[in-house]
Amino acid sequence: MPEGHTIHRLAADYAERFQGQQVRATSPQGKFSDGAALVDHQVLETTEAHGKHLFLGFGPRWIHIHLGLFGKLGFGTAPAPPPTDTVRLRLANTDSYADLRGPTTCALITDAEKHAIHDRLGPDPLRPEDDGGRAWQRISRSRTTIAALLLDQKIIAGVGNVYRAEVLFRHGIDPYRAGRDLTRTQWDAIWSDLVALMREGVRHNRIDTVRPEHTPEAMGRPPRVDDHGGEVYVYRRALQDCHICGTEIRTAGLAARNLFWCPGCQPAGGAA
Repeated sequence: MPEGHTIHRLAADYAERFQGQQVRATSPQGKFSDGAALVDHQVLETTEAHGKHLFLGFGPRWIHIHLGLFGKLGFGTAPAPPPTDTVRLRLANTDSYADLRGPTTCALITDAEKHAIHDRLGPDPLRPEDDGGRAWQRISRSRTTIAALLLDQKIIAGVGNVYRAEVLFRHGIDPYRAGRDLTRTQWDAIWSDLVALMREGVRHNRIDTVRPEHTPEAMGRPPRVDDHGGEVYVYRRALQDCHICGTEIRTAGLAARNLFWCPGCQPAGGAA
């Protein structure tokens, strides 16, 4: 499932190609035909992302998109080729087109329904108006592990499996530590780091989490080869040696996802 930086990047991609312009909207697959008909020939006024939710604004109506596990968005230049019957939504103008396939959600919603979605989501490190204080109120009272809390979109929106593993490693925090055992200073550092890392993710369209002194060039090690791309410390590196301390990276299931961590750099029962 795409992490939050990808959704913010997609919002920017839609805006670059279509914002302020009248668009053609169709649903070749047929599952969004009614919604597409209502925004066809309308102006895309704005785009917005919150966590893993994407919103395309057409006056009082919004197209709400959640890619889920299988959703894909592809952009191209005109003339658009004939769409396949798997395209849930195509937006097009004289210069560009965008095809949406396989999303968990593609629905036309009202302002009130959109606000309800925002209300149930936690703060997003990529939304300038958000900060980590609201998330801290829940984390500081919780017996749940910090690794599970970071994936709870009601607490913090947009963080996925890669960012949770990497940010905990970067701050030397045992993923099994309860939220209430973190200090406010630790949480503020995690939040600030997520803001910086995810902004870089939007900028480069990939997740890189290693510090400059730990890049392949700096350490004289081979670059990572993985279909997720990007240089990381622990994510999908189970049974490999930690770049920092040489301890074998471990993995386990937590919150329905595979967790990765280094027992050497993230010791259990470490000082709070």
